Amino acid sequence: MKKRYLLAPGPTPVPDQALLAMAAPIIHHRTPQFSEVFRETADLLKYVFQTKQDVLILAASGTGAMEGSIVNLYSPGDEVVVVNGGKFGERWGKISEAYGLKVHWITVEWGKAVDPAVVKKALDENPKAKGVLVQASETSTTAAHPIKELAAITKDRDCLLIVDGITGVGVFDLPMDEWGIDVLVSGSQKAFMLPPGLAFVALSEKAWKFQETAKCPRFYFDYKKERKNLKDNTTAYTPAVSLITGLRECLKLIKEEGLYNVFGRHDRLARATRAACAAMGLKALAPDAPSNAATGVFVPEGVDGGKLVKYLRDEVGVTMAGGQDHLKGKILRIAHLGYVDTFDIIISIAAIEMALAKAGHKVQFGKGVGAAQEILIEGYK
Repeated sequence: MKKRYLLAPGPTPVPDQALLAMAAPIIHHRTPQFSEVFRETADLLKYVFQTKQDVLILAASGTGAMEGSIVNLYSPGDEVVVVNGGKFGERWGKISEAYGLKVHWITVEWGKAVDPAVVKKALDENPKAKGVLVQASETSTTAAHPIKELAAITKDRDCLLIVDGITGVGVFDLPMDEWGIDVLVSGSQKAFMLPPGLAFVALSEKAWKFQETAKCPRFYFDYKKERKNLKDNTTAYTPAVSLITGLRECLKLIKEEGLYNVFGRHDRLARATRAACAAMGLKALAPDAPSNAATGVFVPEGVDGGKLVKYLRDEVGVTMAGGQDHLKGKILRIAHLGYVDTFDIIISIAAIEMALAKAGHKVQFGKGVGAAQEILIEGYK
């Protein structure tokens, strides 16, 4: 027998409460019974997004909400500034260009955070730019961008701050209303602890005004239509009924734990993972701007990162993630977001020690685990 552990940055483990709720007999989506589930879920989403604005629920992956945010807010020919510090920053630009927007690229070294001064300079030099598109947490590099500082730059301009919070919302503090984030996007398979299939997006009043004049073609991802239906506790098109039913249970768990306690747990797990990796002599991918969603480290010289990830998954039973593009085969990404606790981290670090030893790398067993325990014990009275 071999137990399996999921420690990739999405999909993430799903709590028993949500699994059981999703296994219940399905109900029709145009009924008072489902409308009540939907209403409660939509209200709880506002709590996690830290906003008074509506949070739209789309049957899509997070990329659907990214695309929807472009087509609902812009017209062909509009200019935007895109922070490209990884695969998902690159995605913002590709979506924008697909709809005829002019992209001013800010290229950031993978593993680094964007300098707010560089963003300000880009906006000053391109005064027609109507948006800054950025990740709160760049999943491909495990780096976090300075969203609060970027929001201060866009706040008094005719320009929206559009944030991909897919591995940020529910992981660390992103108070949408307080900071002045104009568009905040997320997805179900990360900190929301569900299978893939739902995307969430909230817009500020400033962003809704942009929606009134946007000319990009849209049909399924029509935010105005979704907002209208949300008032009636439903969706414009067929919702993912079972996922929304499970989402309500996950949001209840977050509310019960308390949002800032959730942030504290993620911070503790992240610090423990980083300390463990350092103790094992693994170089951090994002040492100056680490995200609390996942930790990226370079594999040791002479170790094939692709084979290491495969061995961890297929032989040890622990699924983590490798690198993409030029980092393929060079890094390991260990997730610590969502339904993850102390002993998931212990398992992941122990698994890495064992896998590295099998790969022929000299390992002092328990050194990484011990470093993690020194921090993880903070979570116990």
